[in-house]
Amino acid sequence: MKLVLETKNVNKHFYKPKDFHVLKDISFRIKEGEFASIMGKSGCGKSTLLYILSTMDTDYTGELFLNDRLITGKSHEELSRIRNKNIGFVFQFHYLLTEFSVIENVMLPAKKLAVKSLKEIKHDAYEKLKMLHIDHLAEQRASRISGGEKQRVAIARALINNPTILMGDEPTGNLDSHNSQNVFNIFKRLSTEEGLSLLVVTHDEDFARLTDRIIQMEDGRVID
Repeated sequence: MKLVLETKNVNKHFYKPKDFHVLKDISFRIKEGEFASIMGKSGCGKSTLLYILSTMDTDYTGELFLNDRLITGKSHEELSRIRNKNIGFVFQFHYLLTEFSVIENVMLPAKKLAVKSLKEIKHDAYEKLKMLHIDHLAEQRASRISGGEKQRVAIARALINNPTILMGDEPTGNLDSHNSQNVFNIFKRLSTEEGLSLLVVTHDEDFARLTDRIIQMEDGRVID
């Protein structure tokens, strides 16, 4: 089974106001098509870890591999390209541009990557919306749709460049149980049918229990 993400002995310190060792010797792997969740109390380092895994934070020691390639030590410019092509993000808040239409929001990361024509990008965006059963909203303004629909648009946007891994930071944190279940079902389908790897930070035990594996964190360490 192909490895999509691997960390080897990742450590992270915050030095202000005093030295705080926030991540301690983190090593784990995510395989292709695996749906894993990260759980732990507030302040245990989950979001800090996700920031490093997503290549946004480069101030750490240890090694990070993406698709069997060492990406620790690469320039910010190259990391930005790697991130845009290989990693999709879904956050607790959808961060949609409300004055744009739904389809324009979904197209944004592909326009930034700039490897396809606008016509192709629009077609791909429509296909992602269709896959998530919200293609009928394509031309609606993002401000006019419901919270559950916004989160599905955010998932479509995260998928537009066909990433190898989707990362989520509390993606159901703002949703009711019905919409949370919807998001879980979408993620599960992406993992089983599309072979996408998913790594989701969550406080929701019901959500985590249904994932393939729970990575349990405590005081900056992976304990399970």
